Amino acid sequence: MSQGDKALQGAAKAAPVSFAALRIPGYRVHFATYILAMMGDNIEHVISYWMAYQKFHSAALGGFAVLSHWLPFLLFAVPAGALADRFDPRRLIQCGMALFILASLGWAWFFITDTLQLWHAMTLLVIHGFAGVLWQTSSQLLVHDIVPPQVLTSAVRLNATARTLGVLVGPAVGGAIMLTLGPRYGLILNACFYLPLVLWLWKAPYGPRFRKEGHVSARAVRGFRDILQTARDITSQPLLLSMILLAGAASFFIGNSYQAQMPNFAQDLGHGDPGVSYSMLLAADAAGALTAGVLLERWGLLKPDPRTAVLLAMGWCLALGCFALSHHYALSLALLFTAGLFELSFSSMTQALVQLNAPAAIRGRVIGLFNMAAMGMRAFSGITVGLMGTIAGVHWSLATSAAVMFVVLAFLRRRVAPA
Repeated sequence: MSQGDKALQGAAKAAPVSFAALRIPGYRVHFATYILAMMGDNIEHVISYWMAYQKFHSAALGGFAVLSHWLPFLLFAVPAGALADRFDPRRLIQCGMALFILASLGWAWFFITDTLQLWHAMTLLVIHGFAGVLWQTSSQLLVHDIVPPQVLTSAVRLNATARTLGVLVGPAVGGAIMLTLGPRYGLILNACFYLPLVLWLWKAPYGPRFRKEGHVSARAVRGFRDILQTARDITSQPLLLSMILLAGAASFFIGNSYQAQMPNFAQDLGHGDPGVSYSMLLAADAAGALTAGVLLERWGLLKPDPRTAVLLAMGWCLALGCFALSHHYALSLALLFTAGLFELSFSSMTQALVQLNAPAAIRGRVIGLFNMAAMGMRAFSGITVGLMGTIAGVHWSLATSAAVMFVVLAFLRRRVAPA
């Protein structure tokens, strides 16, 4: 451990340090490459969702986009965590990047040749979903090798902020790419945004080989049996259980399904050019989350606490419910900004609590179980918001989901003990 890391640990014990994780050189590189990869992820979303919507005009395809993106997390997040426990998480992340590149180039090929069919779009969405499950679970485990435990909360929050920054920058860069190179060749350029992370991880001094102390041998990977065993392992830890339930409920009822339906909201609001309105709505949600991340890191606000996490999630539901019923473009932007503030705050807090309290021997599996709930359950929000939107309309489906989620959270808060 360097003298700088030792000094940082001492400072972390004495008083909160603003942007503590960014003071560690290795984390700074991780942060920058994570942003680029997340930006590429969201550029692909922006371009592919828009082009697919223009070609098929299908709310059902938007619902499938949610299902295919998050169902791999539901089925494979815990096995991916088990692999990351036992093997080098750097290589799993690189495999995820390779799948992202394949998906981006696949979209480009079908757009260039004008041969995109519905089953092509569905296949590429599935590939993108598998890339995410390999990347996110392994990346969260790798952070434990990069930063000391004293600044893990900062690292988790900054990771969430980096994810949001990618979401924020993605629509802007994606819009600029569509205006200059066009969506077809722009997706070829987009594949390059994943390369810095691949190259850095090739020689990055982290992972099992570089753990000099406190390393616990991981048990064998047992596939889907790991899901049940990990669930049993955490039943004796109420804090872990409550935070995983919170993350799962938020993902089941709402998740990020409203983002896949954003072209519908943009068109219904009817404010100027639909493409610009679409990008602005996505950017407003991300800008709110980015603002929350900066403020929380700068002043060390909102210490991790399960009851606080539930309250923040309730605020998120209120903001999204009001957005769903809004018919005014400016108000809709403000509500999405507010929703972003609450979403970053409660999601990063729940994740930090899980990562800080997960047993070292099964940390990857516990993180995988959290991702199974926080991301995998979003597959069902594709039904509650996406497919149900074909029946009642996306406005009422989102408003109803937000209302039900609020009631569930009110019930959960009565049973969550403070940290």
